[in-house]
Amino acid sequence: MAWAGLYGANLTPFICDTGAFLRQAEAQGKSILFEAQLGALRDLDFGIWPYTSSSNNIAAYAPVGAGIPGSRVDRVLGIAKAYSTCVGEGPFACEWFGEEAEKLREAGGEYGASTGRPRRVGPLDLVATRYGVIMQGATELAFTKLDILSYMKEIPVCTHYEIDGVKTADFPFPALLEKARPVYTVLPGWQCDISGVRRFEDLPAAAQDYVLFAEKALGCPIKYVSVGAARDEIIER
Repeated sequence: MAWAGLYGANLTPFICDTGAFLRQAEAQGKSILFEAQLGALRDLDFGIWPYTSSSNNIAAYAPVGAGIPGSRVDRVLGIAKAYSTCVGEGPFACEWFGEEAEKLREAGGEYGASTGRPRRVGPLDLVATRYGVIMQGATELAFTKLDILSYMKEIPVCTHYEIDGVKTADFPFPALLEKARPVYTVLPGWQCDISGVRRFEDLPAAAQDYVLFAEKALGCPIKYVSVGAARDEIIER
């Protein structure tokens, strides 16, 4: 109780009716920024049930959860890695195993922040990512960890799934995902350190082509590209 009193007292001035606070901010013409966690595939309604969260985490639900359901989100910045990762169970069409997976996992530091558990990894899945873009209503994207792929001579990208012999670019109903087999296009790698680059046009041609290939397939502008973990290692296009 003493602990709760000590630290809870610091929060007291900030406790209020959140909906009323945000409605007042809107009336004053202020901008409201929502931040989400988890991706569209973990959404309770539109994700790969039953491997989902217990709530809705797509952008359209942000005003609902914040207490201003009548408000409209007019800008959605989606976040997508330059390759695929997964935490937890569920179908993962592009998952790599063995040495191939270990190299990517080590290069990207893909281990749980608190548990240290190895994350599942694989190449960029444009089918699943495009579905995420659509479900989130993304107006722009941040493409992260491009630098991690610098060790690869060739970079596979999943452009389609094949399900029961039929090739599709559309993300299927979750029950069909166990049958989905990735169809890859292989792009050339750049095989050099790009962490010091700060302008898109200064990236190696192969790195630029990789981003542009993804952008065209996703149908959403990639506005930011990260080439490192530091704040200043982000390229704005």
